Amino acid sequence: MRMLAVAERIIQQIFKDRRTLALMLVAPLFILTLVFFLFQTDQDSVARIGEAGLTDHMIEQLEEADVELVSVQQEGSVSDLLLKEELDAYLTFQDDLLKVTYNASSTTAIGGVKARVAGLRQQHFAMQVEEVMMTAAEKGLVQPDDAPSLLNVEEVYEFGSDETTFFDTISPFLIGFFVFFFVFLISGISLLRERTTGTLDRLLATPVKRSDIVFGYLIGYGIFAIIQTVIVVFYSTYILDIQIAGSIWYVLLINCLIAFVALAFGLLLSTFANSELQMVQFIPIVVIPQIFFAGLLPVDSLQEWLQVIAKIMPLYYGGDALKAVMIFGQGIGDIYIDLLILLGLAIVLTVVNIAALKKYRKI
Repeated sequence: MRMLAVAERIIQQIFKDRRTLALMLVAPLFILTLVFFLFQTDQDSVARIGEAGLTDHMIEQLEEADVELVSVQQEGSVSDLLLKEELDAYLTFQDDLLKVTYNASSTTAIGGVKARVAGLRQQHFAMQVEEVMMTAAEKGLVQPDDAPSLLNVEEVYEFGSDETTFFDTISPFLIGFFVFFFVFLISGISLLRERTTGTLDRLLATPVKRSDIVFGYLIGYGIFAIIQTVIVVFYSTYILDIQIAGSIWYVLLINCLIAFVALAFGLLLSTFANSELQMVQFIPIVVIPQIFFAGLLPVDSLQEWLQVIAKIMPLYYGGDALKAVMIFGQGIGDIYIDLLILLGLAIVLTVVNIAALKKYRKI
């Protein structure tokens, strides 16, 4: 068949172009690994806290909370002290008032400091209750056994574990985005190169139908898109140890559909570009917004008009399906609507691709 001949030529061409092959297969792994290490936040950053006038119990509790505690006296302004001692917060306790001054620039440490302050308040309140109960017991107003006890807490994790990191929560969206981005970029630029070098014109001068050309390109690049998807998914799972609660085969299926949508999308936009620079210029408009609407940000909390835009983005449905499988462990019965929409988008874009070739030849 003619479309298979087109696909065979595309495959041979990619194998000869080692740089394109490396960009398609190696670059996603490199960037995914880099992001993996950048977002390893399974351990809280150690906060550096200055103190003056805290009680022994407060100091003991803070030291047990794994913070760097420094006893310093304020000589100038608090802001100068925070800068000089490189503090994330400064705590003073006087006349039963705990005053906390935060270094607002230490955004990664403020949350931890606030948690420690809340612990100090609870401990201070518990000590006051204990003193009242002891006094009441000495006066015979209550029995010692009536004294309040500590609350027993049982911690249970669903959709993850105590080892779940921030990267694990965003990995479904990142995997889908990287698959989409590299397939879109390489397929679009490759077809554009064929057009600018005259290869497409020579192909259009033959009796080959437009549909054969489009399907040939889809098959040729689609094989490498599937290979890329398999490598990315298995690398993420077995090398980066990303948690997948559901079936890895569903993850592969979803990413393959994302890849084919990106492939058809890249081929389509390449017909409207006259140079590789113009193809790259589509990225900020078409590709970059996809990562925000893929689920990296909570779409339901966005303004209504942004939610409408999100629902026309392919990665909105891809990210939703990947999250359902990888994080919530759901199956095909929960994601089939997302899969059908992705499949429908791929079919529509393929039909539009065939129609777009009329710009170069009417067959």
